[in-house]
Amino acid sequence: MRYMPHTEQQRQEMLQKVGVSSVDDLFVDIPESARVQGLLDLPNHMTEMEVDARMSAFGRKNLSPQNAPMFLGGGAYRHHVPTVVDHLIQRSEFLTAYTPYQPEISQGTLQALFEFQTQVAMITGMDVANASMYDGATACAEAVLMACRATRRKKAILSGNLHPHYREVTETTVQFTEFSAESLEPALDNVENLAGKIDKDIACVVVQNPDFFGRLQDLSDLADACHEAGALLVVVVTEAVSLGAVKSPGAMGADIVVGEGQSIGVPLSFGGPYVGLFATKQKYVRQMPGRLCGETVDQEGKRGFVLTLSTREQHIRREKATSNICTNAGLCSLAFSIHMSLLGEVGFTKLARINHGNAVAAAEKLDAIDGVDLLNDSFFNEFTLRLPMNAEEVVSKLAQKNILAGVPVARLMPGEGYDNLLLVAVTETVSDSDVEELCAGLKEVLNAE
Repeated sequence: MRYMPHTEQQRQEMLQKVGVSSVDDLFVDIPESARVQGLLDLPNHMTEMEVDARMSAFGRKNLSPQNAPMFLGGGAYRHHVPTVVDHLIQRSEFLTAYTPYQPEISQGTLQALFEFQTQVAMITGMDVANASMYDGATACAEAVLMACRATRRKKAILSGNLHPHYREVTETTVQFTEFSAESLEPALDNVENLAGKIDKDIACVVVQNPDFFGRLQDLSDLADACHEAGALLVVVVTEAVSLGAVKSPGAMGADIVVGEGQSIGVPLSFGGPYVGLFATKQKYVRQMPGRLCGETVDQEGKRGFVLTLSTREQHIRREKATSNICTNAGLCSLAFSIHMSLLGEVGFTKLARINHGNAVAAAEKLDAIDGVDLLNDSFFNEFTLRLPMNAEEVVSKLAQKNILAGVPVARLMPGEGYDNLLLVAVTETVSDSDVEELCAGLKEVLNAE
């Protein structure tokens, strides 16, 4: 405790005040198996030059997506981000901007967030969007809580083909509330009787499109079934670029749309930070979590921007708050908005078409390999292959050939029947030669067995 300025007596007084006997008692919710015992196996001290050399050596052990054909997806996708995006978000007025509590000195930040909200509402087909969430998974969890509040019901149905991380975050979030979430089993054949699960106690149905296996579906009938029973339809989108080509969730009848905006303007960055999207119908706006920027006029009638529907309860009376997510992924949402502005409507649609076209061409070539079967009857830019051997072994062997072949389904969805399944994502960054290299490498690995 050498870096803590408090005396032992002061620490004991603080512990007594919160009602625990030791610092360890503050961590009783963390299982023993998840706790680190003792010190990490790290050198006690090194110079800056030595640390830099050591970390660089670690980095050289990795196979960088920049230096190899890359087909990884599963909820995070590599897209080309124009250099102007990074240049603009690093301008000091954006990079150092603090949370916009005082609108009179935060007009630039507020306008950027307002434009972001407008873009998200347009591509999702919804009436209103907030100023972003932490990521897609937390947005999904917040959507379930919002649906339960709006319907005054206490149970959500989660599609089995929802991304496992989204399902787990939602289950973790609701477990200490009065609400509950029932997760269905994954359906490789894409036949889920979600409508049959809806009754008077169900607040919402959560479904992903494209789903975890990459399949597309028309959710209009499911939306009708939800509304007939008084429930809400929550649609999750993990690949935001798909909204440039696929019928929007709002047009299919969704009540809440959540998703991950990383695909637009935000690099993979080893898993974060990302930007959660959250949009809904106008009638539910007062139940929407997070922040909302609104447009107004000042005393001189000039256009201006403010935070609106952001109650003090969100910041102080936490137990009474609509949501305890009181901030937003400001810099990532700005990157999203800049990239989207550079694309424009025509460019966004064209980018989506390129992604789909590249994926179709790759899927046809891979499906033609002996022993490889394409499971999808529809997809956007990601699809599932069934291989004649363990997918993790295939991925490992292809990585030794400097090919990042995809994500083994069993890594994210452990269970019987998934060991031979491989998720393959093909974006605009994948070239014809990348696909040829994957096909050649896959043939070589399979024929060696």
